[in-house]
Amino acid sequence: MEKVSVIGAGLAGCECAWQLAERGICVDLFEMKPEKMSPAHRSPNYSELVCSNSLRSDELTNAVGLLKAEMRMCSSLIMESADINRVPAGGALAVDRERFSEYITKKIDSHPYINVVHSEVTHIPEGETVIAAGPLCSKALSDEIFSVLPEEGLHFYDAVAPIVTFESIDFGNAFFASRYGKGNADYINCPMNKEEYLAFINELVSAKQAEVHGFDDAGVFEGCMPVEVMARRGTDTLRYGPLKPVGITNPSTGEEYYAVVQLRKDNSEGTLYNIVGFQTHLTWGEQRRVFSMIPALKNAEFVRYGVMHRNTFLNSPRLLDRYYRLKSRPDVSFAGQITGVEGYVESAASGMLVGIETAARLKGREPVNFPKETAVGALSLYISENSVGTFQPMNINFGIISPLGRRVKGKRNKNAEISARSLKIMQEITGKENFN
Repeated sequence: MEKVSVIGAGLAGCECAWQLAERGICVDLFEMKPEKMSPAHRSPNYSELVCSNSLRSDELTNAVGLLKAEMRMCSSLIMESADINRVPAGGALAVDRERFSEYITKKIDSHPYINVVHSEVTHIPEGETVIAAGPLCSKALSDEIFSVLPEEGLHFYDAVAPIVTFESIDFGNAFFASRYGKGNADYINCPMNKEEYLAFINELVSAKQAEVHGFDDAGVFEGCMPVEVMARRGTDTLRYGPLKPVGITNPSTGEEYYAVVQLRKDNSEGTLYNIVGFQTHLTWGEQRRVFSMIPALKNAEFVRYGVMHRNTFLNSPRLLDRYYRLKSRPDVSFAGQITGVEGYVESAASGMLVGIETAARLKGREPVNFPKETAVGALSLYISENSVGTFQPMNINFGIISPLGRRVKGKRNKNAEISARSLKIMQEITGKENFN
């Protein structure tokens, strides 16, 4: 009988092991807890939620709500536990963290096709293997992973600027142009007059910063200065840095500006844009409040906020295919945050896809291809296709899901229609013979 080694009993590893086992594939699930704990963990149970008891929105007008709905259609263990152990939280899915992990631990431990091995893995096992060790995997395993990857195969998530959707940018206060008119007009320019700039700086320097967790490496901040720290060095510091207006002229009016924030395309479709130079340590609420003072971003939809901490992740577009398999070693797959998916739900979804696809392959069946019209598929294609610019971790959002191809009035209505289309496709996929 076929056997798969799954390294790590977090959300991704448990979901992957469950999907494999439910399809009759034997699994050795390696988990170093409780013999050895990472700095982020406290409980010996599997799938421990260490940051928050909320799995975010459960509404279909929100991309993560759609992702969870798709996972339920695929009989996700993580979603089963979340639904059983949920606590009141309005439109969000929040859970009792201890009961959530206890439920998953009991289901995994009692499954006849899953053998849990409580031991630290320091070498990639022979044969079919899924590495779901998380962004804080042990140094020994990190070194082993690095040894089998090409140069620059591992990245460090030190400082990331916020990303907004293209459709939420106010083009009454923005325009495409290149500095000095050189090259293509690839940047969206968001101008500010002196009054707007000074008001922005005043709020930026006094905004609340996020706490630095004890397991973060403070050394990663050197050489990638937060935008608020630059602002504190002097009122005009940003105007000589990322907000430099020199050489930028409105092509329609010829007007020049006091300061200019630039946005750079973050995916090939041009649905997402990165705020250039805005690495930040502000809380997410403060980022929304202060950065929305930029006139062109007054109604901006943030699909990712800026963060500054150390996480290890793969240069996935170069290394992995749409099934999260290592291109150079197809018997090795990755799942969870180490692949560049961001968030608990996204991590579990990646493990789910790996489990479903690996089982189909081992049984000699056709691949289970989740298309870009689905949240599960969009996430796997985001991490495996060459994106514009530098690859960085990403939460699920409607910006990476294929658009409808027609205009729908109102964002909620549009998102609801995208979700309805996705769930119809998922119904077709889950009903096929090669799925179970």
